[in-house]
Amino acid sequence: MAKQHVTATINGEAAEFLCETQQTMLDVLRDVVGLTGAKEGCASGDCGACSILVDGRLVCSCLMLGVEAEGTSITTIEGIAEGDHLHPIQQKFLEHAALQCGFCTPGLIVATKALLDENPNPTETEARYWLAGNLCRCTGYDKVIRAVMDAAAVMRGEAA
Repeated sequence: MAKQHVTATINGEAAEFLCETQQTMLDVLRDVVGLTGAKEGCASGDCGACSILVDGRLVCSCLMLGVEAEGTSITTIEGIAEGDHLHPIQQKFLEHAALQCGFCTPGLIVATKALLDENPNPTETEARYWLAGNLCRCTGYDKVIRAVMDAAAVMRGEAA
């Protein structure tokens, strides 16, 4: 089967790759591009572990075909930090111990970024609703929500 040539922007950098037409974006990111932060938890869009941003929109990369990335701008967990400087969301996840095994953490952080880009001042209920598509078996969700709310305050320029 012939591979398709795809040109996109990934984490702010121009990227080109070849992929099979049936290959998921998750598999392309992990196996072709070499970005392994997004995880395959369910392969059905139910767990959020593979979350990425596509043109600023939250997407489960297991449900997106790699060929659909043509001309898009994609942000993965690897593109959230600025070099060695953690994004406030990442910093607050660490400070609140909002991670344990870490499997779901990349998806939760990407989903949190999508939330705070759209709504910089969410209520706790809005944050819980937004993150409902991300499953975690370790943390219980309270630490995650506290991290999200503190990150939102920091990103708004408030002390947190």
